[in-house]
Amino acid sequence: MSVDAVLLVGGKGTRLRPLTLSAPKPMLPTAGVPFLTHMLSRIRAAGITHVVLGTSYKAEVFEEHFGDGSHLGLDLEYVVEEVPLGTGGGIRNVADRLRGDTAMIFNGDILSGVDLGAVLNTHREADADVTLHLVKVEDPRRFGCVPTDADGRVTAFLEKTDNPPTDQINAGCYVFRRSVLESIPAGREVSVERETFPGLLASGARVQGHVDASYWLDLGTPAAFVQGSADLARGIAPSAALPKPAGEAIVLDGAVLREGAAVTGGATIGAGCQLGVDARVDGAVVFDGAVIGAGAVVERSVIGAHARIGDGAVVRDAVIGDGAVVGANCELRDGVRVWPGVQLPDGGVRFSADA
Repeated sequence: MSVDAVLLVGGKGTRLRPLTLSAPKPMLPTAGVPFLTHMLSRIRAAGITHVVLGTSYKAEVFEEHFGDGSHLGLDLEYVVEEVPLGTGGGIRNVADRLRGDTAMIFNGDILSGVDLGAVLNTHREADADVTLHLVKVEDPRRFGCVPTDADGRVTAFLEKTDNPPTDQINAGCYVFRRSVLESIPAGREVSVERETFPGLLASGARVQGHVDASYWLDLGTPAAFVQGSADLARGIAPSAALPKPAGEAIVLDGAVLREGAAVTGGATIGAGCQLGVDARVDGAVVFDGAVIGAGAVVERSVIGAHARIGDGAVVRDAVIGDGAVVGANCELRDGVRVWPGVQLPDGGVRFSADA
């Protein structure tokens, strides 16, 4: 079975703004490297070498960074989506670049620990038209769910409900028989969940489920992005692309930590960053060149490139844009987002009365 990989990386990442104002979501530094690097390393480890990237938003950034992929042992191609085509349309849009009889499709914002070889084996053994990775989750009410029968065949695609009949959800990884992929209508928006998959079921096609309870996380929100980066850094989520050994922290070359500075919880400190005396960074992602002042506390947050966090400031569960300045003794919490270049004066923003 000759397999191509297709990565759908065209989204604007609006839920992650302001981080995605300067870079597409899959290119955001995650445990020290662009998130897409982790995905590509997993694809390569599964023995797939030809990868087609379906791009749209800031499309040029991908090729500028990865080139032809040869340094990763991959053969990368790029297809730009000129108008939004949805998941199904995006898949169909790359059809002319495929070389084999099977295509493995990945949503570009999913961090997963699934055994890709096992998914391909399920597809092969079932002689399926399409195989879906289905992951079991504790609370399926937040998702549409996908029931299967005793033979693992998908029986329905159900919308969100308060009483889901199964804990299995669509995990955003699919294997398509090439002929089935080419039957998706070209040149228009198509949803695989609402049109392609239900249509295949109605026609009697073999739609198979590969069900497991592996690590799975949609990185679409700042909180999930921070968690995913920390899980990669600590080795909880698998990757062969970590720039440093997995552990409590990843500190990239050129970063300077002053006396008493502590980095824990799977935090990543980017290249050229500076942490002041007794600064504490826990479970956060600090992009290249940022400065964290003396005694500052940064927890479960993202600090943009070259941003500055003043002495004694507290940043919890927040997003600070590139080049922003958070003045000394500010207190930012609970989902607040500071746009790039914004400057907050010393003590200018507090969430509590004790200054």
